[in-house]
Amino acid sequence: MSKKSRLKVTFLAAVVAVAGLTTAGPALAAPPTASQAQEPAPPTDFVDLPASPLRPEASQEVTLTYRNTTPTSTTVAPQLLVTSPDTGPFLSPSDVKVERRTGHGCWMPVRLGNQTGTLFTDLVGARRTLGAGETLKERYRVTVLNPRAGGTVEPRVALYGA
Repeated sequence: MSKKSRLKVTFLAAVVAVAGLTTAGPALAAPPTASQAQEPAPPTDFVDLPASPLRPEASQEVTLTYRNTTPTSTTVAPQLLVTSPDTGPFLSPSDVKVERRTGHGCWMPVRLGNQTGTLFTDLVGARRTLGAGETLKERYRVTVLNPRAGGTVEPRVALYGA
């Protein structure tokens, strides 16, 4: 399976998990409950940022930067993907440690999801609104815990709305 296919599968799995979709049936005809009405909408697009190889010899910092060039506010969410090599072995969350730098300069651990060999950071908790002309800047630190782990670090920004 190619990296692009794995990313699409990862995205779809994350959307299904976040949206809480169920199998088709009579429940789909019922009006949404309060909890369903508050479920976050899935992203409408992604902006891929430059990728880099996963380096097992040392921690690597990744800066994710995105500028809202639209004339209105927009909702975005930074996301870091760590993809497995095309030929495997697939990565697991225990193979790497991902941390995000807070506004106070501390490194906080980030929990990773895992789907088809791609590790990913949460979109729901990372959502924020950028005003017109504002810039999002997130710093991550990726540390390889398994010396046999390989892959690619792929930062991106999820876009929400029209």
